[in-house]
Amino acid sequence: PPHWKFSRRDWTEFKLMYGMLFSIRSFVSKMSPVDMKDGFLSFQTSKYKLHYYETPSGLKVVMNTDLGVGNIQDILHQIYSYIYVEYVVKNPLCSLNESIQSELFRNKLDSFVRALPFFSARAG
Repeated sequence: PPHWKFSRRDWTEFKLMYGMLFSIRSFVSKMSPVDMKDGFLSFQTSKYKLHYYETPSGLKVVMNTDLGVGNIQDILHQIYSYIYVEYVVKNPLCSLNESIQSELFRNKLDSFVRALPFFSARAG
């Protein structure tokens, strides 16, 4: 099973990523002529592509991929609907306002991501 112990450096990176996403989403909402639901789907750098999905309740699902990966909104929705909802929301031992501690959730998510056609073992 994957080890999901995060260092202080990891948490700093998570906070920076959240800040970046918040800023980009805010900018796009002001500039986009379309509904914000479809306004910000991905962000690309010279090294990776960040894919973004936000649920109606405000939960954010983010995945980084190689640059060549196309739109994966359906995959992010599946992660939310079939993994997060099933193994976190419906789990009475999980608190929705805390870090996810469920090994079952982590294992299901890990298996799902590793089975994606664009997943590369060298990245894992």
